[in-house]
Amino acid sequence: MSKKLLDAFVSAVIDNSTFEEMDTIYLSNRVMALVGEAVAEEDTEAEQLIDLKDDLVAVAVKNGKIGDTLAEQDILGAELMNLITPAPSQLNRDFWTSYASSPEQAVADFYQLSQKNDYIKVKAIAKNIAFKAPTAYGDLEITINLSKPEKDPKEIAAAKKAKNSNYPACQLCMENEGYQGRLDHPARTNHRIIRFDLAGQEWGFQYSPYAYFNEHCIFLHSQHLPMAISRLTFERLLDIVETFPGYFAGSNADLPIVGGSILTHDHYQGGRHTFPMEIAELDCSFTFSGFDEVEAGIVKWPMSVIRLRSEKKEQLIELADKILQVWRTYSDPSVQVLAESEGEPHHTITPIARRKDESFELDLVLRDNQTSPEHPDGIYHPHRDVQHIKKENIGLIEVMGLAILPPRLKEELKQVELFLLGEDCQVAAYHKEWANQLKDQNPDVTAETVEGVVQASVGQIFSRVLEDAGVYKRTEEGQEAFMRFVQSVGIQP
Repeated sequence: MSKKLLDAFVSAVIDNSTFEEMDTIYLSNRVMALVGEAVAEEDTEAEQLIDLKDDLVAVAVKNGKIGDTLAEQDILGAELMNLITPAPSQLNRDFWTSYASSPEQAVADFYQLSQKNDYIKVKAIAKNIAFKAPTAYGDLEITINLSKPEKDPKEIAAAKKAKNSNYPACQLCMENEGYQGRLDHPARTNHRIIRFDLAGQEWGFQYSPYAYFNEHCIFLHSQHLPMAISRLTFERLLDIVETFPGYFAGSNADLPIVGGSILTHDHYQGGRHTFPMEIAELDCSFTFSGFDEVEAGIVKWPMSVIRLRSEKKEQLIELADKILQVWRTYSDPSVQVLAESEGEPHHTITPIARRKDESFELDLVLRDNQTSPEHPDGIYHPHRDVQHIKKENIGLIEVMGLAILPPRLKEELKQVELFLLGEDCQVAAYHKEWANQLKDQNPDVTAETVEGVVQASVGQIFSRVLEDAGVYKRTEEGQEAFMRFVQSVGIQP
C-alpha cells in the first residue's frame, strides 16, 4: 500500500535506533534538509529501511538536490543511514559491555548493525555470481564480483577537476569513520570501528562494505603504517582469533606482485568462512627440531603451504618466525627460487590463523615476487595463458581458494556459452583459443549443460592460476625442493 515516503522513513529510523516518537519532527526536518522539502509530497511502496533510503536518494536526484553520480548518491545515502547509527563512543561501550557477557553476541550485534545501516552493501553483494568448481584440490570457490559499482565517465571527469586531498590518507585509516566522502573517496558517514588492544597497540575492527565471504571483516592499525610481515604479525593474528571467536584472520603478503591492493596501511582480513584451503589435507607430516609440541606438515594445495598446529601460542609464534626468517634468505636456483636480486628482497609469507577447539593453527604460504623476461608480471603470478580469466595479483583470499574475478566475465562467459551452442555470439579475442578447446572437448554440449561446462573450466583455470602462484610446483621435483627448504629450517629425522 502506498504511503508517504518521508513518514515511512522516519518511522523506520525510530524503529531501528534510539530515537523516539518525540523525535519525529526533528528527524523529518533533518531528512528534508538532506533531500529537499518536496519529499513531503512523495509516496512510496517500499517497506524496508534501505529501500526507503534508496527512494529518498532518487527523490533528491529528481529534485536537483544532488547530482546523478553514484558518488553523490552514496554520500547522501550514508548521511541518511547515519541516523540509525550510534556514535562511535556509544557503539564501543555497548560492544565491550556485551562482549563481557558473550563475545559471540557482541560480534553478532555489530555485524547486524553494519548490515542494517547499509555500510555492508547487502543488496549490491547479492548481485555477485558465485559457484563451486571441483578440482584436484577439492571444490574451489568462484565469484564474479558485480557488487562494486564502476565509476561513470562524468564522475571520473569531475574527480579530475576536484581539488586533491590526502585526507584520509587511505581507505583503511581510522579517519574514515564518519567521513562524508567525495568524488574520489567513498562515503563513510555511517561507518563505525570497534577499538581494541592488539599486542599493546590500538587497532580497529570493522566489516568490509563489499564482502567477498560471510562476515568479511578487516582489522586495521590505528596509525597509517605500511604492511609488514614479522614475528609480530603471527602474534597479532593468533590474538585476533582468540579475541573474535569463530573468525579466521590472515594477512596479505608485504611485497608487490604477491601482496594485496593496499600495502600502505597495516591490516589483516578475517571472517566466518571455511575456505577450501582450510579443509585440504596434509601431503606429509613432520616435526620441526625444538618444537615437539607443534604438529607440522605440507598442505595438499596448489600453492606452497606449511601448516602448523599447537595449543602453545608461543611455540607457534617462535616457529612461524623461524620459518619466515629462513625463507627470507633461502635460495634454490635449481627450481628458480631466489631470495633477492640486486638488493631487492623477493621472499615473504602470506599467513592465515585459525582457532581449532583448544588449538591454534597457522598456515604459512611461501611467496616469491621475482619477475623474468618470460614472465614480466611475475614468475609466481598467473601466467599469460590464464590471464583471460584472472590476471590480478593473487592475494590472501585467492590463496585460500576463493577466486575474485572481474565483472567483465559475466557477459564474456555468456558469449562463450553461445559459441559452444553454435549460436550468434561475440567471443572476446583473448577467450577464443580457450573457447575452441572447450568446443573440441564438449561436442555434445546442450543448453542445459553448457553453463556447467564453462563454470567447470573456469574452476580448472583458477586451479592453474594458483599453481602458477605456487613457488614449489606439484611435481616430484617441486615437492623434493619444498622438502629441502623444510629441512633447512630443521626437522627431526
